[in-house]
Amino acid sequence: MKVMVLGKATKDTEAGVPPDPKAMEAMDKYNEALMAAGILKDGGGLKPTRFAKRVHFSGKNPTVIDGPFADTKEVVAGYMLWEVKSIEEAVEWVKKAPITSDSDVEIRPLFSQDDLEAWSDR
Repeated sequence: MKVMVLGKATKDTEAGVPPDPKAMEAMDKYNEALMAAGILKDGGGLKPTRFAKRVHFSGKNPTVIDGPFADTKEVVAGYMLWEVKSIEEAVEWVKKAPITSDSDVEIRPLFSQDDLEAWSDR
């Protein structure tokens, strides 16, 4: 199963504070372990929302909203795409992440071809 692992923003990530070099080294080792296990397929960090735009759809005319966006707990700071056997396996890998700050990580399964075919069979 494919999952997207979403690292939520913090005040530091939104302020553009560079990560501590030791934290980066620990994350590099963690990512190497994910790659060695064949789990990590892609990933990256996102710039703070002051560089972002949102497009809101309501009616005929979309509205463009410039960042920054106020509520960091709803903002994604980074992502990884993983291939795992189950959501439980993904949870166990996330628990091993070298994260020491007060933050959240969300794990979201991607739709599979089987899911899409089941919808079309309705």
